[in-house]
Amino acid sequence: MDTDPGIDDAAALAMALNNPEIDLKLITAVAGNVTVDKTTANALKIVHFFKKDVPVAAGAAQPLIKPFEDAARIHGESGMPGYDFGDDYGQPIAKPAVEALHDAIMAEDEITLVPTGSYTNIALLLAEYPEVKSHIKQIVAMGGSISGGNMTSVAEFNVFTDPDAASIMYQSGIPIVTVGLDVTLKALLTPATQAKLLSLGETGKMLHGLITHYNDGDNEQGHPMHDVNTIFYLLHPEVFTTKDLWIDIQTSGPAIGAMVADVRGAYHNGQTNAKVCVDIDAEQFNQWFIEQVEKIEL
Repeated sequence: MDTDPGIDDAAALAMALNNPEIDLKLITAVAGNVTVDKTTANALKIVHFFKKDVPVAAGAAQPLIKPFEDAARIHGESGMPGYDFGDDYGQPIAKPAVEALHDAIMAEDEITLVPTGSYTNIALLLAEYPEVKSHIKQIVAMGGSISGGNMTSVAEFNVFTDPDAASIMYQSGIPIVTVGLDVTLKALLTPATQAKLLSLGETGKMLHGLITHYNDGDNEQGHPMHDVNTIFYLLHPEVFTTKDLWIDIQTSGPAIGAMVADVRGAYHNGQTNAKVCVDIDAEQFNQWFIEQVEKIEL
């Protein structure tokens, strides 16, 4: 997982670290929701909270070209307000993220990458170590939208943060599943689900504390847990409706960060480069979320 915790990233990490069907080899951090020193610390806090032995590596501090803009207004200055994780949560490994990703990927016959922040580390990895492509089964990426943005009218935050990296990733030839706003804004974690978390031990208390400090969405309807949808897709792809499309990324101008889907099949001779999630069963998402937290034992 390549991530920028961030509240919904923290929830996604919680799900990935504790599900027996997922063998999480490495967590890499990138600048996004907050600066990379904070996203690295936040990843370490989640790993330490669950007493797991998964390495965390620090990655890119800024996008490839575009100036860095964080989302502290949404996630708070620390990126994970609402719970006291203490100060003793360990250190990242000495390897930088790109090197750590290379080594982890090449050690496996095939692996799935799950980026839930900007894709800067992924783009740098593909540029420096193109040999990893043959070992990557798929990329399941939170980001983008083919129906409208949350940073501008057309751009979603992860893609907007580093559109040049997004373009490199989508042009890589690796199978990509796009888990974007088209589904994450439908799979809201309802107020009832959030309230239920308080009765689910220390994990529920921690997640409730983070989620109730999340300034994304209308709390009367619920909060979007954007990044958690990547884990839900890995485990239950049948709950999602998808379309195979060709995706291009706008890297300049007023539409910078826009994800442009060739929905008419007019420009790429019938080729596609992404499986785009366009619908989801929100009720099942809420049920699954609670079931997962109920199973976590500290």
